[in-house]
Amino acid sequence: MRRNSFWLALSLVLMVVSSVVASAVQTSGYTVTVKDMSWETSNGESMSALLFKPNGVSADNKAPAIVVSHGWWNNKEMQDANYVELARRGYVVLSIDMYGHGDSDYLKYSDLAANGTGMYDAVKLLADLPYVDTAKIGVSGHSNGARAANFSVAIDNAADKQLIAAVFLVDNDPVYTDAANDNAYFNMYGDRDTGLVADQYDEFFFRSYSAEGVRLTSPRDYITTPNAQSFLNYGEDPSKITETREANTIYDDGGSIRVVYTPAQTHPWGTISAQTVSDQLAFWQEAFGAPTAIDSGSQVWQWKELFTTLGLIGFMIFLLAFARALLTTRAFAGLKVDQPAAVANTRAGLGWFWGAMVVSALFSGVSYVLLSQAPWIQGIAFNVVPTIFTQGAVFFIAFWAAINGVASIAIMAISYFLFGRRNGLKVRELGLLPGWTKFFQGIGLGVVTVAAAYGIVFFFQWLLNTDFRWWVVAVKDFGADKLWIALLYVPFFLLYFLANSVAINVFNRFTLRGKEWLNTAVLALVNALAPIVLVVAQYVTFFITGEPIPGFGGIFSIWLFPVILILAATAVLSRKLYRVTGNPYIGGFISAAVVTLVAVTNTLTVIY
Repeated sequence: MRRNSFWLALSLVLMVVSSVVASAVQTSGYTVTVKDMSWETSNGESMSALLFKPNGVSADNKAPAIVVSHGWWNNKEMQDANYVELARRGYVVLSIDMYGHGDSDYLKYSDLAANGTGMYDAVKLLADLPYVDTAKIGVSGHSNGARAANFSVAIDNAADKQLIAAVFLVDNDPVYTDAANDNAYFNMYGDRDTGLVADQYDEFFFRSYSAEGVRLTSPRDYITTPNAQSFLNYGEDPSKITETREANTIYDDGGSIRVVYTPAQTHPWGTISAQTVSDQLAFWQEAFGAPTAIDSGSQVWQWKELFTTLGLIGFMIFLLAFARALLTTRAFAGLKVDQPAAVANTRAGLGWFWGAMVVSALFSGVSYVLLSQAPWIQGIAFNVVPTIFTQGAVFFIAFWAAINGVASIAIMAISYFLFGRRNGLKVRELGLLPGWTKFFQGIGLGVVTVAAAYGIVFFFQWLLNTDFRWWVVAVKDFGADKLWIALLYVPFFLLYFLANSVAINVFNRFTLRGKEWLNTAVLALVNALAPIVLVVAQYVTFFITGEPIPGFGGIFSIWLFPVILILAATAVLSRKLYRVTGNPYIGGFISAAVVTLVAVTNTLTVIY
C-alpha cells in the first residue's frame, strides 16, 4: 500500500500541475481573462463559448476580435492552439461550441444540412461588446468550423450591415461558384481578407471532379486546380485567368488579400499543427495587425498541450491508484485477495493463446472495415437516419465494440471447451464467477472511483477552465443531460469491456518468458493492434497514392486515433486491478463508464 500511496499522490500532483500550468499558458501568464460563457442567441438557442479578453483591452482601447470554431464531433477546447496564440497577441477571441456540440443546445435534425452552426450568432455577440473594434471582426474554423465560416459570410452578405471583415478557413473548401447563377464562378467573400489552409493529405476536401463526378485531382494538386486559381484571383472565371498564382504567397488587389497555404499534413493534424497556427497568425497579422507584435513562429500553446497530456496521464493513474486505495476501507476490503495464479504455461496453451490473439485482431479489423462500408450503420453514424441514437459517431464505435465483445466471448468459450477444461483451467478460481456479492461490490467500487476522478475534473474546470486532454482524447466536465445520453451507449461498451477484461485476466494470463508484465504488454498491444494496422495502412496508402484506401472513408481512420490509446490503456488498467482483487469485472466496469463519458462529451448530438 505504501507503493500505491506513491502512485495516488503522483496522480494528484500531475493533475494539479497540469491544471495550473495549462491555465497559466492559456491566460498568457494571467494577462488574459478567460470566461466560460453561455447565452441565449437571437434564434432562441443556448450557445456556449470561451471568451478570451486581454487585460489591456477596454472601451477606450478596442481590439480586433476573432471567432474560432472546432470541426464536426469536437468542442470549443479543440481550438486551444489558436485561442492561446491569438489572445497572447492581443486579439479578443471567442471559441465556440457549435450547436449540437459541447455545452451548446443540441443540433436540430432540420438544421443538419443548413445553418446549424451558430457562428454568426457569436459574431453578433462580439459586435455588441464595447471593447471590440467592430471594423475588425474575423471568423476562422477547422473543417466544419470552416463550413460555419462560409455560412456566416453568406448571412453577413445578406445583412443590412456587414460585420465580418476577414475569414480564415482551415481544412474545408471555400465557396467557388454561385448556385443561384448557374454555378458560375464568383467572389462570395467580396472585399474581405480571406485565407485558406488546404492540406496536401486532407481526407475530405480539395479535390476536383468532372461533370460526371469522376475525381480529377488529389488534395496535393489543389493549388493547380481551377478552383484554387479562381479563389486566389477573387472569383475570376478560370478560363479568363492569365496569371497562375502560387501557394504560400499573399496576394493583394489593393482592397483585400488572398492566400492559400498547402502544408503536407492530414485533416486532423490541422488542429495541432505549429505550421497551421503560424499560417493563421501570419494571416491575421496581415489582415488586422496584431495589438501585441510577436513573431508567428514564437508559440507557447505546445506547453498547454504537454501539461494537459500529463493531466490525462494523471487521471488514468488515479483511476487505478484510487480504486486500489479503496480496498483498504471497510466497505471494499472484502474485494482484496492474493494475486490469482497465471494460466499454466504449456506449449499447447501458448498455441491457443497466440491463436486467440491472431483471431481477435483479425476479427476486430475486418469487422471495423465491413461496418464502415455498411449503408445502414452509415445512416446512423452520420445522423442521416432518425433513431434514438442522437450521437451517431458514438453509436458506430459502441456497436463495433459490442460485436467484438460477443466475438471475444465466443473465442473464450471455444478455447475453454476444446482446451482449457481438459487441461485443468479452473475459471471459478480465476475469478470468472466471483459470486453476486463481490460482483455488485466491485460495481460499487467502480462507481466511487469514476465519481471521484470526475470530481477532480469538474473542480479544475470550474476553478481554472482547464481539462485533461491529448489531441483527440479529452476528459472534460459535462452537463447532467450527458448522463442520460450515456445510458444509450454504456450497455454496448459494458459488453465489450467486461468480455475483454475476462479474456485478458482469466483466459490469457501467461507468464511469457517468466514475466507477467510482458503478457500484459502483449495483450495491450493486441487490443490496439487492428486499429493500428488500419491507420498505418490508410496513411501509407494516402502518402504514396495521394488518396486514402478506396472504400475505406477517411473519417473511419480518424475515429481510430483515440481508440488506439483507449484500448491499450484499459487493458493495463483491468490487469492491474485484477491482480489485487481477482475480479475481472471491476476494471471492465470502470473502463466502460469512463470511455462512455469521454465519448458522449466530445461529439455531436442531433435531436430529431
